[in-house]
Amino acid sequence: MAKTLFSLDQTQPQVMAVLNITPDSFSDGGRLFRNQQIDLDACLRRVEQILAEGATIIDIGGESTRPGAAPVSVAQELDRVLPLVEAIQDYPLVISVDTSTPAVMQESAKLGAGLINDIRALQRDGALAVVAQLKIPVCLMHMQGRPETMQENPIYDDVVSEVSAFFQQRVAACIAAGIDKRHLLLDPGFGFGKTLMHNRLLLQNLAVFNAMGLPLLVGLSRKRMIGEILNKRAVDQRMVGSVALAMLAVQKGAWIIRAHDIQETVDAVRIAQFMQQE
Repeated sequence: MAKTLFSLDQTQPQVMAVLNITPDSFSDGGRLFRNQQIDLDACLRRVEQILAEGATIIDIGGESTRPGAAPVSVAQELDRVLPLVEAIQDYPLVISVDTSTPAVMQESAKLGAGLINDIRALQRDGALAVVAQLKIPVCLMHMQGRPETMQENPIYDDVVSEVSAFFQQRVAACIAAGIDKRHLLLDPGFGFGKTLMHNRLLLQNLAVFNAMGLPLLVGLSRKRMIGEILNKRAVDQRMVGSVALAMLAVQKGAWIIRAHDIQETVDAVRIAQFMQQE
């Protein structure tokens, strides 16, 4: 039976495996498609590999949110996400669904999803009410703008303060809608409407968000900032940079590390945790 998120040890960092069942995600889009359809057998093989490599959470996404990505219809997203959630509902891991769509949240939860991971922080119509009804954890992410345009010219006066203010506003909205504050997680949204400098400031100041008293989810894996730091390194050559940033995030208090390279990230997280012990 699928685990619930808060059955996981909150004193130890957890690795969330990315599983994008989309044709166009920036890193692994299209790998799990055959003849324009989801290849469920390939998906299940990947889930088995993820389990073997030590992830405790799997994040299933049916809508690409890479810079410049176009939205998909509700029907498309449901058709992509639900068969896989249903197929793995009895696996010994937490099923997270990466969605902003209330219908996908509701139907995924019925099939065993234990976390909603929303890049739009429940700002779509009906999302707050659905999550309040479902009573499952939700991760609120900060994004400036929309995926289609977010990286064109992101500007902040003070990125850390502005992201903090956004979280305070969204947490208050969640509580007002009847969502238990203990069910909330925060994600600063690295690469979502941020320049390399913005990303660096957010990571350097992760303690500011940690002080809000809610678990932190951090997604830095294979992102553009790594390519920018490492002389335009291609997406498939960013594993070492991703692992290095994962270790830094753990040292600064992140609970969940969202990753593509699972075994390497699990190893790095364990080492980072060991070095933090007194």
